[in-house]
Amino acid sequence: MRGIHSVIAAERSKTVKHLTASLLFCLASANALADVTALVVTEPSNRKDAMMVSRDALQAHLSRVLKEPVVVTSTDDMTDAMRATRSGGYDIFIAPPQVAASALGHGYALVGATDTDEQYLLVGRSELASVGALRGKAIYLPQQDSIYTYLARGLLNANGLSFKDMKHVDYERYPQAGLYALMLGHSEATMVRSADWESWDRDHGGIAKVLAISSAVPGGYSVAVRKKLPSEARGKLARWFETDATTCGLKPVVAHPDLQPYTRVAELGSFTPKALPGATVVDHETVKTLVSNGAVLVDTRIESEYKDKHIPGALWLPYGEKSLKDVAFDAKADNFPGLARLDRDRNIVFQCNGPECWKSYKASRAAIAAGYKHIYWFRGGMPEWELAGERTEKTGATLALSN
Repeated sequence: MRGIHSVIAAERSKTVKHLTASLLFCLASANALADVTALVVTEPSNRKDAMMVSRDALQAHLSRVLKEPVVVTSTDDMTDAMRATRSGGYDIFIAPPQVAASALGHGYALVGATDTDEQYLLVGRSELASVGALRGKAIYLPQQDSIYTYLARGLLNANGLSFKDMKHVDYERYPQAGLYALMLGHSEATMVRSADWESWDRDHGGIAKVLAISSAVPGGYSVAVRKKLPSEARGKLARWFETDATTCGLKPVVAHPDLQPYTRVAELGSFTPKALPGATVVDHETVKTLVSNGAVLVDTRIESEYKDKHIPGALWLPYGEKSLKDVAFDAKADNFPGLARLDRDRNIVFQCNGPECWKSYKASRAAIAAGYKHIYWFRGGMPEWELAGERTEKTGATLALSN
């Protein structure tokens, strides 16, 4: 009897192993067949267009076009949207031009835009003689990563100013409120679309004037799709956006053959400086050499980005960023407890999501301020690493230092 029981137990063990293997295979297959994802990003000032777009209808139509499930998400958080373009968080972006511009630099192709190009105006109180007179004054802007803020930074830089030269940079939510903040004396300047300015100035003439005008940028929504999608799928999506998008409340998407406006916007978004006193700026080849010789590579991005993909062997020490994306940022507003875990005698390389990401720059600055002497800044970060064809890993985050 003991022998029979042993045989039964052995057979049960084989059956369990077989079922376990089958289950793991099914789970792997399900992950491999992940849904196509799309993100609709709306500037707070564009709420009218946003209210016209039906997320459910868009989801149903895109699923029908591609003959596979498409999950559509919407947001008006520009910072999260910009982060998603750098990390490849979605297959399709339906978004303002600065978000599309960032996506185009991170593995996406442009389908087109829903509106013609438009200009934005840097407007100041009527007593100000020029942009230069804004030094030491307050400016009202919506969200750090809004198109208004991008263009304001560019116009200030063109006139020899930075946000650090301002008395206050008030980041609020709705651009039109900036004109009323200016009228009430709460701010001396703001950014507005040219069309919004014309109607406001007619009703409130003499209160403010135009100090500078931006170059033209694509209006409305721009659509960008991931280049890694099959060419047939990208073709179907382009045709649908150009011909049938109105069924979901979107305006027709018209091809935008000139990529220069997007390039200009993207350049305005690449705010991190190219040099950092006290640190050595390095490329991906130097990073590989440093790590092979015992340097610790620190990934300062958020947890979900690290878990999705990271450089092999990278240590996850997130930089909690609340300060301005500016060389004059207030480090006291940020949080970087992981710095204390790093060995002062080792070479340390900081990285995040490339030139548009400030976390690794700020982490490097924090390390320098704390007296660390062997600091390297991988400014190109994940985008440069992947563009070079280097391998990435997808694992759980770990805060433990390797020996």
